[in-house]
Amino acid sequence: MKIILKDMKHKILKVRIDNNEDSWYLSNIIEPDDLVSGMTERKIKLGGTEDKSKIIKRIIHLKIRVEKLDDENSVLRVSGPIIEAPDDIPKGDFHTFALDQGSVVTIEKEHWTAYSLKKLDEAAKNDKLNILVVAFDREEAIFALLKNQGYDILLDLKGDVSKKDLEEKKSNFYSEIYKQIKAYDEREGFSSIVLASPAFWKEYLLKEFDDDALRKKITLAACSSIDEGTINEILKRPELKTVLEKDRSSKESRLIEELLDDIRKDNAAYGIKQVKEKIVAGNVSALLVSENLVRKMKSEKIFDQIDLLMNDAESLGADIRIISSDDAAKKLDGLSGIAAILRWKENY
Repeated sequence: MKIILKDMKHKILKVRIDNNEDSWYLSNIIEPDDLVSGMTERKIKLGGTEDKSKIIKRIIHLKIRVEKLDDENSVLRVSGPIIEAPDDIPKGDFHTFALDQGSVVTIEKEHWTAYSLKKLDEAAKNDKLNILVVAFDREEAIFALLKNQGYDILLDLKGDVSKKDLEEKKSNFYSEIYKQIKAYDEREGFSSIVLASPAFWKEYLLKEFDDDALRKKITLAACSSIDEGTINEILKRPELKTVLEKDRSSKESRLIEELLDDIRKDNAAYGIKQVKEKIVAGNVSALLVSENLVRKMKSEKIFDQIDLLMNDAESLGADIRIISSDDAAKKLDGLSGIAAILRWKENY
């Protein structure tokens, strides 16, 4: 996510969505009663009677007060009544912003919590994605490396396909694709590999995989064809969202294992009471908070307790992590949903 404007004095934030994961982050940052504005498409009815009126689409600037959020298929839909618009657009009418890759949106809040700002920092952080996408059919294979902002084409591989000798040539080409995947992985150590093809071509390639460790990295996806628009098509597929979640889950699981190891060494605390004591003492190097605890305390209208702890921990220079992947969050929930790794081991 690209932060275009961050004006906390006036509680305004303007961002650009650069990848699918940004939509997930925004779904956790934007809340009901926030103000969201930006350029958007809206149907406009022009003149005449009801039967003879003409409907056109216009790109206009609108501001809405958020009432509903819906995050499906890598597109975040934010809906609510219009509060600012051109004169010919009725205020109070409902409008939906569809926020996907490339969208620019401004968010205004009554109060930016430490949680929201932390989510923003996570989204804006330029953590390198380490995911390979291979789109192919029986004649061509495109290899692309995902980046936080788009992708780089690594290779466009052409197969020598003869209709007369289709089966033999197919097998050779898929073997060539597999060897190239293996070579790239040995060099880059990908966290995930997405294999996408029209129809059933994926099955031919999978037969070439003889490396179990490499197989475990694979996620299968669909695409309609192999051409210059293929990778962009795959980026919008729900399968890619699953891959991004898996990548985040792997990182968070390692973090929770480190926490459990620190607990065994008496170098960590958990539970709101213990964590608060360590923050007051200045003895916190990292604060881990479960997304489930955040939701629970928001629903109970006591989220300010967690927000205050996060603010205080941040003032100490502690690293704050919001744990959102299922397995890691469940383990942290078993420790009350909040834990702190200490700066120094205390002697009792």
